[in-house]
Amino acid sequence: MNFKIRTATKEDCKEIHRMTMELAIYENMLEQVTVSVDDLERDGFGQNPCFECLLAEVPEEHKSKEGHRLVAYALYFSTYSSWKGRAIYLEDLYVMQEFRGNGIGKALLSKVAEMGKKKQCQRLQLTVLDWNKFSRDFYAAKGAVDLTESEGRHCLSFYRQSVDNLASEAPRD
Repeated sequence: MNFKIRTATKEDCKEIHRMTMELAIYENMLEQVTVSVDDLERDGFGQNPCFECLLAEVPEEHKSKEGHRLVAYALYFSTYSSWKGRAIYLEDLYVMQEFRGNGIGKALLSKVAEMGKKKQCQRLQLTVLDWNKFSRDFYAAKGAVDLTESEGRHCLSFYRQSVDNLASEAPRD
């Protein structure tokens, strides 16, 4: 299938949001999505961008059943390891169902790795849901190591209320 990978622009945020919602539905976590198109515009394309995003675009003749030409995305950001140095965190890699199996996911993952290499990153990190064997196998086939198995590491998150609670306990200057 013919497609191109390109860097997202502010004008793409509506489509990025659409695909984010599709990913959340696929992962059975739609109720957890609180980010809006405006948030994406501000956080990705404002004065201090928090993330970068790559898109897969197909030509008009290959658009989706719903008429979409943007059919996949990879949203990532820079992070740092006190042990390894610079790193890239891949927050989302999503390919619309009807476009899977055409090399789009591999192309996006490879492009994110290339971007990380240009930034002298030592590691590409991501998380995968335990039930998503297809994705776990996909990443493993590309060389990813499951740290839950190999090092016993678990991915933890503090959500808004917990962050608020912790922040309220911070020492005052």
